[in-house]
Amino acid sequence: MTLDKTAYDTPGAGRGLFDVFRYRYLLRLLIGKSTSLRYKNSALGWLWSYVRPTVQFLVYFLVVGGILGLTRRVEMFPIYLFAGLCVVHLFNESMSATTRSILENKALVRKIYLPRELFPIASLVGSFIHFLPQYIVLLIASVLFGWRPTPAAIGLTLGGLAMVLTFVFGVGLFLSAINVRYRDAQNFLEIIRTVATWSSPIMYTWPMLYERVPHHMWVFDIYMSNPVTVAVQMFHEAYWSQVVPNDTIGWPPGFGWHVLAAVGISLVMVVIGQLVFSRFSRTFAQDL
Repeated sequence: MTLDKTAYDTPGAGRGLFDVFRYRYLLRLLIGKSTSLRYKNSALGWLWSYVRPTVQFLVYFLVVGGILGLTRRVEMFPIYLFAGLCVVHLFNESMSATTRSILENKALVRKIYLPRELFPIASLVGSFIHFLPQYIVLLIASVLFGWRPTPAAIGLTLGGLAMVLTFVFGVGLFLSAINVRYRDAQNFLEIIRTVATWSSPIMYTWPMLYERVPHHMWVFDIYMSNPVTVAVQMFHEAYWSQVVPNDTIGWPPGFGWHVLAAVGISLVMVVIGQLVFSRFSRTFAQDL
């Protein structure tokens, strides 16, 4: 007698990211959990979403803008600085959250089966939700300085966010899987956060680098192909360039090719991250 097994699923067998749509109700629960527990038993609660980026902005503004004098070289430097910091802060926060996502939910991973990709995605969405207060502050500040929404500004904002979130998702899948077996991934993450902060034109302008590598344009091309750098430039054009009378910085040369390269890098990282995640996820329960 042959048993018909078509109505049953093999335990532990999954289809990767496709299972996220099948278990979207669990995804909503995980997102709610990550957002509600982030500031649980905290006196300030959601105010920390404003306090931390504000303190970071003030430190960079006083040191880079005031002491190093960038306020005299870049008109409307506060908008320029904060627009870039919003992007980098989203990258850093979401990278940290996705990397820790499996470890922070090890009780669920060890006891029941569910698509493991749900955890990095829920952490990524939760980080984006906590990014929104900072973005609202950027909007308010930009409007006070004369910014008005335009189709180009909206398109650049959406493009920059999509670039960062796609890139983070790919790298986050990779690091979250590696972090279960090798906890060194968290130390490597700190290096990535530091590099991301200084490898994008936030506390300086891209012409400052361009002028220093006139005979090594490949260095500038690699620098501008960074998805985070491309997203920062998009935010600058969407907000800062709209409030300055004369934008003397403008678009970097060959920026269209840099955008294509950044999109390619982000998509490749998603594929690599999914492959590595699928392979390591088979032993998550044992490693935890």
